[in-house]
Amino acid sequence: MTESVGSVLKRQREIRGMSVAEVSRVTRIPIPSLECMESDHFDALPGEVFSRGFLKSYAQAVGLVPDDVVARYTASRRMAHVSPITIPTLQGGGERQGRRFGVAIAFVLLLILFTLALSIVLKPRGHDMPLELSGDVVPMLPKQT
Repeated sequence: MTESVGSVLKRQREIRGMSVAEVSRVTRIPIPSLECMESDHFDALPGEVFSRGFLKSYAQAVGLVPDDVVARYTASRRMAHVSPITIPTLQGGGERQGRRFGVAIAFVLLLILFTLALSIVLKPRGHDMPLELSGDVVPMLPKQT
């Protein structure tokens, strides 16, 4: 089995005769974060971007090639986060499809109700129309003087 990223960093630090405090001072990485990295607890670090940045700084401080260390880290993370694909069973699929059908029916009914309400509200009524448009034109009487 290949050596983990944390153990490579720790071994190289020890070969160089550096303490964790010295690496912290050089890289400006907090000591608890360095200890997490050496023990391969990368999930305890603030985030993936920080993890990669910390690894590059740490590798450079102890004389390793930063890109090689990050590549080893990426490969180890890819292996650690492989999760199986779940295949829905026939029962679960039928229930999910039943819900979709119910949502579709509810949507269609709401659309019909909305259209009906809109037609009632916007429908012109005879007494609301101007006389010119209603067809009931009342002749105008001449003014008397």
